[in-house]
Amino acid sequence: MDVRPQQYNLNIVESSLFIRRQSKPRIITKHDDEWESINLALGTMFCSRCGEGFDPEDKIVNSNGELWHPDCFVCAQCFRRFPDGTFYEFDGRKYCEHDFHVLFAPCCAKCGEFIIGRVIKAMNANWHPRCFRCQMCEKELADLGFIKNQGRSLCHDCNAKVKAEGLGKYMCQKCHGVIDDKPLRFRGEVYHPYHFNCSACGVELNSDAREVKSRPGYAANDMNQLYCLRCHDKMGIPICGACRRPIEERVVTALGKHWHVEHFVCAKCEKPFLGHRHYEKKGLAYCETHYHQLFGNLCFICNQVITGDVVTALNKAWCQHHFACALCDQRLNPKSKFYEFDTKPACKKCYEKLPVELRKRLKKMHDQAAKRTMSSPVPNP
Repeated sequence: MDVRPQQYNLNIVESSLFIRRQSKPRIITKHDDEWESINLALGTMFCSRCGEGFDPEDKIVNSNGELWHPDCFVCAQCFRRFPDGTFYEFDGRKYCEHDFHVLFAPCCAKCGEFIIGRVIKAMNANWHPRCFRCQMCEKELADLGFIKNQGRSLCHDCNAKVKAEGLGKYMCQKCHGVIDDKPLRFRGEVYHPYHFNCSACGVELNSDAREVKSRPGYAANDMNQLYCLRCHDKMGIPICGACRRPIEERVVTALGKHWHVEHFVCAKCEKPFLGHRHYEKKGLAYCETHYHQLFGNLCFICNQVITGDVVTALNKAWCQHHFACALCDQRLNPKSKFYEFDTKPACKKCYEKLPVELRKRLKKMHDQAAKRTMSSPVPNP
């Protein structure tokens, strides 16, 4: 199934729900100047809610020319008076702020809060402008538009990056185009090489260009510089045998090559030596542990490199002070009489304390293992 990203223009509207927000309506009493004129017309005035008239002693609520009894001027949903006289009007009915939000105001798909004012309608949801962001880089999309890519809202730059990754290619950080050929790496990013020129001779660069940190005599600022291969070779800067990049700081020289400190590592575990001793074998460097593991002896008990005399028994190697009875921990020497018990040595005294039936089974297993070893074909040298 071919799923392709789609480009959308944002639907940005002012919420039509917020029709009118009233400040405190005016309450007219007999102490007001216009009370006398209103009092004369009371016979023709009626409450906008209950339809009844007003008595001379009644307080009257005047809201945009409409008159109400104070007890009638209430929220159409909860029938309570408006806090501080503030209300919202929708379809000719008045609501307190809480009920208006619950009934009509859209909710933001990200923060869950009610949206008053500018509404972003996208991805089948409503959003505050500040909440509708690229799902990769968190850039606000309200004024930029977006690309819908596999259910995600992405800015144009991030969509191009995803597209490039899907093709197994890099995206140039300067022009944001896909890099079809080998990229140029500079200051931790990748670029088309033709965007740059050599800092020394000015020639247009290719992917073989070298990045060099600013040093006295080579650059006039603190920024890294790019050089073509020819100009770089004239500078005499050593090249790392691992990453093939210039080495401007500490240099490790080993195996006939130069290395960044962090790139001179054990060929087995790939941990940097960081100044510790290394062992060389067939053109490769190893840490002490893995050199002896691959080419030397590790003690069966402590798993450490055996630096002194090696005791070989039961097809294993042992430090001399670790070669002991597995049952009583009494130290053994290569000339001591011992038996195999659970792949470990057991002294004669402890072995003879084992049940007779167990010793018979152990002997039988040992004899069968010996026969299998003798019957196995000997590999050609």
